[in-house]
Amino acid sequence: MRAKLSSKTQAPKTTRPHMPGYGLPKTKKGLLPWKWAEDRLNKSRQYWIATTRPDGRPHVMIVWALWMDGVLYFSTGSKSRKAQNLAKNPHCTMCTEKADEAVILEGVVETETDVARIRDFIRLYEKKYKWKLGAMADGLLTLKEPVFYLRPKMAFGLWEKKFATSATRWIFK
Repeated sequence: MRAKLSSKTQAPKTTRPHMPGYGLPKTKKGLLPWKWAEDRLNKSRQYWIATTRPDGRPHVMIVWALWMDGVLYFSTGSKSRKAQNLAKNPHCTMCTEKADEAVILEGVVETETDVARIRDFIRLYEKKYKWKLGAMADGLLTLKEPVFYLRPKMAFGLWEKKFATSATRWIFK
């Protein structure tokens, strides 16, 4: 399940994150390649998702997800707090599970309406998690329950082992 860049996302611009006081180099030497981030996005089992409640309070939860074609796909029940938050404010942040090799995506979540893409999502999701969606799949395929994807606008790669030289920010168009 190797994600590729598609028309949904283009190759990101690689830069240093703005982190005053951390002593990061001014040069591009040591920046992480986007492949480093994609490898971790593909391998992560759980992903943290941070959304905003209607009253402005943050909400953080764990979801299962798939990195497919340059976006991060996931599903959650339409009545879940995550889905309700995203309906009001589609901006969110999602992170891989390993904080010592963190990939953090910031962007806007959209709802997938292409049933062929949802079929791909279900097939790959069931393979990755070794878990059959069963009746839940019917709700996804009939668009009664949402399949979302996060289109990154910005991403960060923070590798604890080489943090001082490798802290990276990717900017997407």
